Amino acid sequence: MADHDLTGFDRGTFTHDGTTRRILRRGTGPAVIVLAEIPGITPKVLEFAERVAAIGCTAVLPVLFGTPGRDADPAHIGRLKAGLYMASSIGKVCVSREFTVLATGKSSPVVTWLRALAAHEHQRCGGPGVGAVGMCLTGGFALAMATDERLLAPVLSQPSMPLPVTKSRAGTTDISAEELAAVRGRCEREGLRVMGLRFRGDRLVPGDRFAFLRRELGEAFTAVELDDSAARPDAVQSPHAVLTEHLIDAPGQPTRAALDGVLDLFRTRLLEQGPLADTEGVGAGA
Repeated sequence: MADHDLTGFDRGTFTHDGTTRRILRRGTGPAVIVLAEIPGITPKVLEFAERVAAIGCTAVLPVLFGTPGRDADPAHIGRLKAGLYMASSIGKVCVSREFTVLATGKSSPVVTWLRALAAHEHQRCGGPGVGAVGMCLTGGFALAMATDERLLAPVLSQPSMPLPVTKSRAGTTDISAEELAAVRGRCEREGLRVMGLRFRGDRLVPGDRFAFLRRELGEAFTAVELDDSAARPDAVQSPHAVLTEHLIDAPGQPTRAALDGVLDLFRTRLLEQGPLADTEGVGAGA
């Protein structure tokens, strides 16, 4: 796969509290904020955004790091170039005050900006509310964004922060206690549902992290946990990116079922029955 030239995506910017970032958009209908994984908005992330647009939503992709459209697959560009690009994006994130990489019980400051973006896109696109999917570094952002009642469909795909370098960090996620309590309250009062995706052998997303989310959110947390054998076999990296790099896009494949479950959540919450409609059975674990 070559670099994506961003054809089919509108380009713009969004400013909140003095911070301006570039935005890519595709589609019409209720907004879904698509938060890319490290190293950035790759062609595979753009393919996912195209799927979101195809069901009748507006995919909104803020540029948080990396070069939009740049291919990062080592199988296509070589291990050295892929590694250098990955290191460059990680380095910028680690020195930025906007991202929390190691701290527990704390949300990244960028989440405030993302909530403002979601509110803006809800007003712009209409519909009952907004969806959000975070991937890897940004996985937990979708959960922290759900303190806002406009966020109706949060998806945490391989949420990797804080880095699980200790047992305590492995058994938590990057959200403050106050914000987690607010999300839990929405689950109890409003029927909010949170979906999480991971490969069982993924060291960046240990099982203890999903166990923590089950304890905190109860039945409101839908965990989709896939065997490593379900990942795309020709991918260079270990199984990690459920919706993008390790997706096998074919009927009957567990990763395709996970993708379909995410899209069904967006359909049900944002397009079909309005806010917090029944999603029982959506995205059942494999």
